[in-house]
Amino acid sequence: MKRRFPARQRGVAVVTALLLTTLAVTIVASLFWQQQVQVRSIENQRLHSQTRWIVRSGLDLARLILRQDMLDSRTMTRADGLWATPLAETRLDDFVKREKIEGETFDATISGQNYDAQSRYNLANLASTTGAGGINKKQVAVFARLLQILQLDPSLAKVVAIQVARSEGAGLLQQPPGSAPTPDVDPVPAGSGQPMKMLRAEDLLSVSGFDQKAIDKLRDLVVVLPAATPINVNTAPAEVLAALINGSLSEGQNLVVARKRAPFLNVGNFKQNAGKPPLLQDSDMDCRSDYFLVMSRVKLDRAELVSWSLIHRDQNGTQVVWIREI
Repeated sequence: MKRRFPARQRGVAVVTALLLTTLAVTIVASLFWQQQVQVRSIENQRLHSQTRWIVRSGLDLARLILRQDMLDSRTMTRADGLWATPLAETRLDDFVKREKIEGETFDATISGQNYDAQSRYNLANLASTTGAGGINKKQVAVFARLLQILQLDPSLAKVVAIQVARSEGAGLLQQPPGSAPTPDVDPVPAGSGQPMKMLRAEDLLSVSGFDQKAIDKLRDLVVVLPAATPINVNTAPAEVLAALINGSLSEGQNLVVARKRAPFLNVGNFKQNAGKPPLLQDSDMDCRSDYFLVMSRVKLDRAELVSWSLIHRDQNGTQVVWIREI
């Protein structure tokens, strides 16, 4: 005789079976999801790795251009030189190796621009490296004038100079008692600790008195280079030129106009066009440059990388000093 189960027991069995089926489906879906995440993560890493290699290739091209510019014009770096020609957005689809799904399309482009780092005011110039070291008073006067032109507090120039000098360490200690004062150099005031060394314009935010609005005004006009450098009067913007001659912004703009007609052949030629003596010595100005900033933007599928690089060139060639990704 066939045994019959109560309806309640049959209902529990059905519910249990449904729960087990749901649990199994959830586990399988979770495994597939984790696998998809891992695949996507590996693909992203590959894309970012490829973009970095493309950036490196772009830097090699920039180094070649800067090297050739130095060979073609040894005594002058002009604002309208070949080195300053921007690299328009260029498609790289046909040059980037990548496994493609049939019918798949993706963007692969590179663009960039070279900038003369010595056209900007180098904050490293504020610290004097001669003798016992200290604060370069003439450089402070130029930076103060630049701040004033930008409608910022010029007294902040001395504050920044003190921080830059202190961050350089033992080579920039206070002037020893009884020693003869060095012309145009102030001793570093006593202070506790050694501040972090400035690496970029944004580091000015660590100085009391600077806010984000001030940084936005200064970002394209100042730079921090590994060493003190002369300002290139052939590429410097109107604001920096005006600060050099302790003049107005209109005077700086007049110098830019004169430079477009005929680039300055030397510092003496610049002084003749300025019509007034600069605040700096001739050795603190030049008509050529050795440091350049390179901006690169690479797009590869859904990955995008924007980087800034500093390139130094000399008679031995060109070198990448640093690369910073944004």
